[in-house]
Formats: sequence, structure tokens, C-alpha cells
Amino acid sequence: MASLNVGGLGEYLREQRRNAQLSLRQLADAAGVSNPYLSQIERGLRKPSAEVLQQVAKALRISAETLYVRAGILDAERGSGTADDGTHGPDTRAVIFADPVLTERQKQALVQIYDAFRHENGADDAAAGGPRPADGGDTPPAPPDFQK
Repeated sequence: MASLNVGGLGEYLREQRRNAQLSLRQLADAAGVSNPYLSQIERGLRKPSAEVLQQVAKALRISAETLYVRAGILDAERGSGTADDGTHGPDTRAVIFADPVLTERQKQALVQIYDAFRHENGADDAAAGGPRPADGGDTPPAPPDFQK
């Protein structure tokens, strides 16, 4: 299996795991992923989802944003670059993930709501050159419960 280019994510994870004095098995158990899968991530053979990275970050007690950047999910300098929809300007997701006051769970919830609003307003179609629906109408989704 060829190694994937995930920006040194695997090496960084291995270093963080060793700094936390955790075995591969202990981290896998704490993050809720399989031992072989975590091993493949560390060796650069698998690119994990944002959800898996969040679980691993929580288990290591480190910032999930750092893992997202290393995995190529977030661009470290996206604030003035190209947004997810191909337009120029700040990337709302990156700003949310960079907020040090919010918990990882709150960040994920905000991003999900943001994506739902964009989808509802036809941002996916607009980025592809398709039509946008008229304003108004549907009720926005209820915000998630933020109890800790």
C-alpha cells in the first residue's frame, strides 16, 4: 500500500501519542477506533475523517484544528484564501475551528448548522453554476443541545 500525502499527520500523531505516554492500543481504545486503523493512520496509509481526527484529538487532549490542518482538511492560511465554495474570502469553517473559546463539540455543531444553511440556500448549486432558490420560506434547523 502506498503512503498518502497527509502532511506529516501520522508522524505528528505518533509523537503526540508518545508524549502522552500512551500505547497505540491505549490511544485506539480512548479514541474509539481500531488498533490496526490507528496504526495505518500513523504510518500514512490511511487518511482519517474529521470525525476520527476529532476523537483522536480529544483522547490526546490536543487541538483538533491542528490535526485538521496536518491532514489537509483545513488550510493553515485560509483566512484570506479561497473558501470551500470556490469564492474568495474568509473560510467560515476555519474561523469556527480556530475559536479557542468553543469546545470541539460546539465547533462541530456550528459547522453542521452552517453547512445546512448553505445547502438550504443553494450554495452547492451556486458553486456548480446552478440556480439558487428564492429567499425565505423554510424554517432553519433547531440548534443542537450544547450541554457539556
